[in-house]
Amino acid sequence: MSLKRQLLVASLLMLLIPWAGLQFVLELDDALRQQARQQLREQAERLAETAGDLMIGMPAVASGEPAIYVEPLTGTINLDGYGDDWPGYDEDNPLRNWQSSNASGSGPPTLHWQAATDQQNLYLLIRVSPRQPVFFNPGNPDQPHDRLRLWLKPDIQSVAPDESPLSWLIRTPAPGQVYGLNGATLKPDYRVSSFWQGAGDGWQLELRLPMPKGRSRLGFAALWGKQESGDQEMAVSTPTDPLPLLVSRNLALERQLEPQLNRGQRARLVEPAGWVIARQSAAAIPSGPKFDTLSPLQVIEQISLNALRALVRFYQPEPTGIQTGGNRIDTGTLPGEGLVRHEDDSVWLLATRPVFSGRILILEQSLDQLLTLSGSALGSVIARSTLIIVALTLVLLGYASWLSWRITRLQRAVSATIDEDGRITGTVPDSRARDELGQLQRHFSRMVDRLHGYNRYLESFSRRLSHELKTPVAVVRSSLENLSHCDSEAERRQYIERAASATERLRQILHGMSEAARLEQSLDHADKEPFDLAEVATQATAAYQALDSGHRIRYSGPETGLQMTGSPELMVQLLDKLVDNARDFTPQRGLIEVALEATTDGLCLSVFNEGSALPDSPATDIFSPFVSLREGQQQGHLGQGLLIVSLIADYHGGRVDAQNRTQGGIDGVCFGVIIPAIHP
Repeated sequence: MSLKRQLLVASLLMLLIPWAGLQFVLELDDALRQQARQQLREQAERLAETAGDLMIGMPAVASGEPAIYVEPLTGTINLDGYGDDWPGYDEDNPLRNWQSSNASGSGPPTLHWQAATDQQNLYLLIRVSPRQPVFFNPGNPDQPHDRLRLWLKPDIQSVAPDESPLSWLIRTPAPGQVYGLNGATLKPDYRVSSFWQGAGDGWQLELRLPMPKGRSRLGFAALWGKQESGDQEMAVSTPTDPLPLLVSRNLALERQLEPQLNRGQRARLVEPAGWVIARQSAAAIPSGPKFDTLSPLQVIEQISLNALRALVRFYQPEPTGIQTGGNRIDTGTLPGEGLVRHEDDSVWLLATRPVFSGRILILEQSLDQLLTLSGSALGSVIARSTLIIVALTLVLLGYASWLSWRITRLQRAVSATIDEDGRITGTVPDSRARDELGQLQRHFSRMVDRLHGYNRYLESFSRRLSHELKTPVAVVRSSLENLSHCDSEAERRQYIERAASATERLRQILHGMSEAARLEQSLDHADKEPFDLAEVATQATAAYQALDSGHRIRYSGPETGLQMTGSPELMVQLLDKLVDNARDFTPQRGLIEVALEATTDGLCLSVFNEGSALPDSPATDIFSPFVSLREGQQQGHLGQGLLIVSLIADYHGGRVDAQNRTQGGIDGVCFGVIIPAIHP
């Protein structure tokens, strides 16, 4: 699996954080729902007691009893025959909140009406459709015409039970304002004012009269035909039938319920017939600022909260659908308690309790409000954590892509340095990065450089070895060829000596190669130990001077106290090679000085010899095998000594160099070895 995919998998594991948050929200929602259900039951009990106390002595509207629902007004109504200023007016559906009746049962036309009150006046908006009106002709009163009959029976507590109801007749010769006529005397009653207006394919009457007190009853009928025939159509009721009861909301009860409701709750008191006689609600927690004022983070939080609500709804039990939008509720379809769904797709927690005289109190709690209370903070946390996780995932993928690109580039660079035959043909560019990949690239660069140098060394070694072996082999071959043609013993002896000398040269070459090989093998098994390099250098220099009286060999530096870790035998061998090399280039009675000092880089061991200088720009590396700068002294010198010095210095972690130097007024060459020291 690639590095990018590994980081992707690792980053996807962080999605467990919002998943765990979602599980916590679901558990919290269930716990809050159970707690809210219990609290809703208790609160419904308290509200039912409050409503029952206020409704004592007030008879209930029984199921099946005719009634006219009177909506309370929050504004004023202009008596003009139109319904655009009535509560719940909808231009697209003007009959949405109207009540209707068809007493004849013969189909259209149909009678529709609305009733409203401002606590002083009762307003009626009555429509008959489809029917083109026939207006009253004052010149011919008996001519058939459209008219409205209105009956009012005040509250039974204020009048005698057998008293006849009040009645009015409303008719008009043309659309416009008209007053009601007393049903008994046909005299105008200016308390009953109305406005007759055409409405689509029918006619409409807007009417105002004083608001009856208590549980009064009101009936009206749309009539046409001859008066003496008694022909009537579309009657809501007649005086001989029970007049519909005026049902209106109890504003005093609503004021009592308001302070007892919590945020996001609404309560309704319903008569046995289903009429809502009290409704009250508590506003939910105000929503956040407008979308235009939200920051990008707040927008994401709102999206996350909406998604959280959708998920919570998905895992919630399926709510029961109910119809509660109008002024009348079918209480038979209401569950006793539980989740319900309204027409607007909102979900509520519902509890019902019986009230005095068969009434029912309905208390509901908005689940959106519960989720707002429980999930806003957590939803914000989930939104922020999700945003951070997404950002981290993108950063990790970008970082993985960057690492993959760097690794691929390094792979191509390394592959480009080697040809198909395995030869190193280029170099790996150095990296300035300080991380592990940068270090790896630098290591690859140094490794390729070393391999390139080693390849050059092997190639030059084979050429030099071929060159070194070519001459003695040629001498041996020519001597053997000439030996067969010699006539005298002196000539044969001469060719035999030449062949023997060339053979000795071959032996020395092989011996030198074996010595370097043995040294390399011994370095693999040599043990390092702490020792005093100053003491080793002092004793070795004294031995060199005792064995060579033709040169002035001396030591410069402390006699003790310069500790290092390594092999004292190998350091003596290193000094042997350097001093032996110095004797070959130092004239008789010339100076050879062995020096040792402590520097910031380590211990510096140097050998200075008086004599010829090194070339300014040597064409070859003097520390390579078979390299010698001796002039006229090639015999016996294979150039392996300085190679051994370089091998020993590398084993001790040091480096060796050579340079021309003037020391004490004497010109010469100085070979220096820098070796890391271990101080006591």
